[in-house]
Amino acid sequence: MDLVDVSPSKKNPRGKFVGTDQKQIIINMYKDKIKQQLENPDSPKLTYRQMLLEISKSSGIGQRTVQTTLAEYKTKGTVSSPNKKKIRPTILEKVDSFDKDAIRRKIHGFWLNREVPTLPKMLVAINEDDTLPNFKPSSFRKILKDLQFVYAKKSGNSALIEREDIIIWRGRYLDQIRKYREQNRPIYYLDETWVNAGETHSRTWRDSTVNSLRDAFLTGLTMGQKEPSGKGKRLIVLHIGSTDGFLPGGLLCFESKTQSTDYHDEMNGSTFLNVMSWKKQDIINWLESKGENISYPTTKGALLSQVQTIHTEHDKYVIDEYAKDNNKTVLRLPPYHCELNPIELAWSSVKSYVRTHNSTFKLKDVKELLERGVEHVTPEMWTNFVGHVVKEEEKFWTIDSITDDYMDEEPGRHILTIGDTSSDSDSD
Repeated sequence: MDLVDVSPSKKNPRGKFVGTDQKQIIINMYKDKIKQQLENPDSPKLTYRQMLLEISKSSGIGQRTVQTTLAEYKTKGTVSSPNKKKIRPTILEKVDSFDKDAIRRKIHGFWLNREVPTLPKMLVAINEDDTLPNFKPSSFRKILKDLQFVYAKKSGNSALIEREDIIIWRGRYLDQIRKYREQNRPIYYLDETWVNAGETHSRTWRDSTVNSLRDAFLTGLTMGQKEPSGKGKRLIVLHIGSTDGFLPGGLLCFESKTQSTDYHDEMNGSTFLNVMSWKKQDIINWLESKGENISYPTTKGALLSQVQTIHTEHDKYVIDEYAKDNNKTVLRLPPYHCELNPIELAWSSVKSYVRTHNSTFKLKDVKELLERGVEHVTPEMWTNFVGHVVKEEEKFWTIDSITDDYMDEEPGRHILTIGDTSSDSDSD
């Protein structure tokens, strides 16, 4: 008998939807192979993996699709049609927190140089910056609105200033942190971050006050990374530190359960409370001190759930109450002000260590590198970080003073939120 060489089918284009008809072909080919094996018991038996490979080669459909299609068929007895509606990310989802913070800092830079930042000026400045995305006016307005900026309309110009509640929040923070330093109170900084299993060196930035990469490395003011690099498993990390260094025993590290670029939702109340190392009896004591009744028998998870449901007077945070009970004060930074938190610079140093030494790209090994990276951040480096942040605080005092003078220069000004038609023309 002559042998016939059958060429494999043309591959399904990458990213193209696999329809119901193609899925049914996969099912029919699988059934046919099972039938052939039953009818020819003496012929070599194919493993399931070999079947997947042959079906993929004959149909031109990827092995992963073949596998998921057969898995769906075995579970449900049928196959579903693909969702052909593409979910397109919004402009706010496309622009990450790194770029948003850079935009806010650029606007502040205009004020610091006593130049009024109007929308057209900022749009040109940002679009000329190779490190930032290019924006259309309409998209840029959405970013500004998300960053809590508004228009201060005076003499035909619409200066960009932050919303009043953000300015008040920042002013209150700067005033409090200055008083705490004058009182020589120990100040601890807290923040969370992420580390990917595939952590590698990619697009980076450095503060403009750091003169060279060598100086940045030596002083600890190392470069930061904009978003999780690559796909794969990720660690969510929380720590706390001061001029004495990272607080011993304060590291919380766990594997992320989502592949979303926004990791903040995973640091919820129960997770955060775990870093305080509460024992079960400690939680019970705290709940009873707030007049809560405990139903026995109970579990730690049930107790934490009860903690989360408590709404104290004036909507105080549960963690604030716990801190107050332990003679501590919680001071919160205003949003998008990461330059006022020295732990951000500590994270840069830790991540740089991980990216430099990561060779296996396994989460277990990355966690070990993370822990070693934390150990490499010395108290001297933390002192530099805090000193750098104090200078940033002084900048904000100057910026707020300049904007106050601008707003007081002439009467008749009015504030418009981004999105008001009267202030949104491209000529403003």
